[in-house]
Formats: sequence, structure tokens, C-alpha cells
Amino acid sequence: MFKGFYNLTSGMLTQQRNLNVVSHNLTNISTAGFKADKYTSSTFDDVMYSRIGNKYKVGAQNIGRQSYIRASSQVYTDYTQGIPEPTGIALDFFIEGNGFFAIQPENGGVVYTRAGNFSLDEEGYLCLSSFGRVLDNNGQAILLGTDKIVGDRYGQIFTETGGYLGQLGVYDFADYGQLEHNGQGFFTGAGAQAIETPSIRHQYLERSNVDMISQMTEMISSQRALQSAAQVSKMYDSLMTKATNDIGRL
Repeated sequence: MFKGFYNLTSGMLTQQRNLNVVSHNLTNISTAGFKADKYTSSTFDDVMYSRIGNKYKVGAQNIGRQSYIRASSQVYTDYTQGIPEPTGIALDFFIEGNGFFAIQPENGGVVYTRAGNFSLDEEGYLCLSSFGRVLDNNGQAILLGTDKIVGDRYGQIFTETGGYLGQLGVYDFADYGQLEHNGQGFFTGAGAQAIETPSIRHQYLERSNVDMISQMTEMISSQRALQSAAQVSKMYDSLMTKATNDIGRL
């Protein structure tokens, strides 16, 4: 009886966490360059096995019967490229293939993003509105002073008369598994390397890679599983209450 409660409770927690991830993905379906997250879980005994033995998790041994209780595992980010969308806006840019734009927030540091819907700040620097200035391939802010620009396929930016203004920096990482996602489309991590010959589309934006149909299907499935677990949990509670009362009369 108690095992049933544990299974139902862990199931409800798992489905609620999955719903949180799916809801966040759907909220950002219109966010340029957003990368979808995916929630995974494993059984409690699998988690325990991975903790047994040395730090390399070698030689794990079974410590008891198998459990079906679910435990939180990890949230993975899908780095698949989104669809390029033409915008006709002078300060929009799209990265073809791997890589990220580098943004320097006002409080320092560097974050990375696929969102290329840029603007100009009060001093004429290329920036991502409300977040920070865009960096070139040398880690320096890009001063444009005008939005009357022309961009080539390598991210170089010129005035309409051909004057050179700067080049967008595109950075990549050897291991995406080391990146940390802040949930708003920005990533942080060490080891960023500037790509020497990036491929850039001017006046394009990368759409979110969130698949609305699959996310809606996932949401409906999780909601039904959560509701079913809650209903069965009520049945267990009623049975235990009845059993307790009946035993008390004996």
C-alpha cells in the first residue's frame, strides 16, 4: 500500500516538472533563437546505482529490489538550428550552422545567444536591447552609429556607401554539454572560440526550434498522467482510511 503512495507521488512530481519545462518552451515559441529544453527522469534505484562505487561510477552493485519511484535526472537543451525567417530589418542577423553571438551585459561578463534581433544603444553601439552590447570577433563592442548598413555573409558590416564598420563575432564551444542555460535564451560557459569564417544572413532571424505540436502533445500527455495519478492517490487514501477504521473496530 505504501509503495503505491510512493509511486504515485513520484509520478506526480515527475509530470509536474515535465509540465514546467514544456510550459517554458511554449512560452518562448516566438523568442528569436530560443532553444527548447527536454526533461528526463530515471528510477530511484538507477540514481542510487550511479552513486555507488568510486567517483567514476564503476563497480556499482544492486543494493535491493527494483524501485519504480521516479527521480529528477536532467534537463537537456536541444541545440538544433531553428528556421531562418526573413525580416527586412537592417539590424537583424542569423547564424547559419553552429555558433553564438557574444553579448556583454552592463554588469560585466559575457553571455552567448542565437538571438540576432539587435538595435543601437544611446551611444550608437550595436546591442541586444535590455541585455548588453554585441561583441566582435576580438571581444570588443561594435560601434555603428547608424542603422543604414549592409552586412555580408561573413558578418562584416558596412555603411551604404561601402565604409567598413566592424564584424560580428560568432563563437562556438567544443562541448555544448558544459554550457549553462539561464532559461531565457542565454548561455554561459568557458572555452568560447571565435569562428574565423562564420556564415551570416543579414536581415534574417532564427526562429525558436520549439515544435509546438510535439510540445502540446507532451503537455496533454503529462496533464492526463498527473490527473490519473491524483485520482488514484485519492482512492488509496480512501482505502487506507477505511482499513484503519475497520481495524479499529476489531
